[in-house]
Amino acid sequence: MRSPQELTERFRSEGLKVTPQRQLLFSLLHNNTEHPTAEALYSTASEQMPGISLRTVYQTLSDLTSMGELGQVSIDNGPARFDPNITDHHHAVCDICGAIFDIHVDGTAKLATDIDSGFTPSSMSIVYHGSCASCVAA
Repeated sequence: MRSPQELTERFRSEGLKVTPQRQLLFSLLHNNTEHPTAEALYSTASEQMPGISLRTVYQTLSDLTSMGELGQVSIDNGPARFDPNITDHHHAVCDICGAIFDIHVDGTAKLATDIDSGFTPSSMSIVYHGSCASCVAA
């Protein structure tokens, strides 16, 4: 994900309003590896800026996703999670605490080309389930 300053410039170039609330969200998402839900992001933002609306959070996340600046991850019918890492990667989910981690898997591009049914994939996502190091240690 671009820096908060770059996102501010991108929003302005797209004709989107840049508010202090949106700038806070840009900074909360930048280098965030926790894959937050909109509600979790709203909770964190509310602590720093009381009065921010949940609608502003959802609209900003929607705008960032539409612009390709933010990925959206859906795991096991849970709430949408948001991923500032827009590079090609997959995810691992801890079945105990629910944490989501980015992982890189070699050779996944070939998996999409080995489909014999005539199906043409538009995207691919691999999700590993298991236990994170913190939960195993506990």
